[in-house]
Amino acid sequence: MAPTLRTATLGDVNALLTLWREAGSERTHTDDSAGVSGLITHDPEAVVVAVDGDRVVGSVIAGWDGWRGSIYRIAVAPSHRRAGLARTLLREAERRLDARGARRASAIVAADDAQAMAFWRASGWEQQRARARFVRG
Repeated sequence: MAPTLRTATLGDVNALLTLWREAGSERTHTDDSAGVSGLITHDPEAVVVAVDGDRVVGSVIAGWDGWRGSIYRIAVAPSHRRAGLARTLLREAERRLDARGARRASAIVAADDAQAMAFWRASGWEQQRARARFVRG
């Protein structure tokens, strides 16, 4: 049976942090209970989880700032890879952003993650070459 998608709740915070570790997601200083809880509280529709039984096996963040959409943290548990779940999560993130009025969206991808880069190159999204990203924190 395929995992089901739903909006994350505050009860999913620890499961999300565990998933991101298991999936090998690039860690940031906001990967803690306070950071994830703050995101879910601030934008309750932003985090989508894929659930198999009672286990969170996938996630995506579809952030909307009123100007453009941003997609972060497509993560799939190793046990559920190669079955199209990441693509399903991406399509749901796109659907949610479209419904909120996003006419443009970007995705932040770790450039040194070959698997992630291959996924995005096959997704139909365009990789920008003439842009640099600057961050603080």
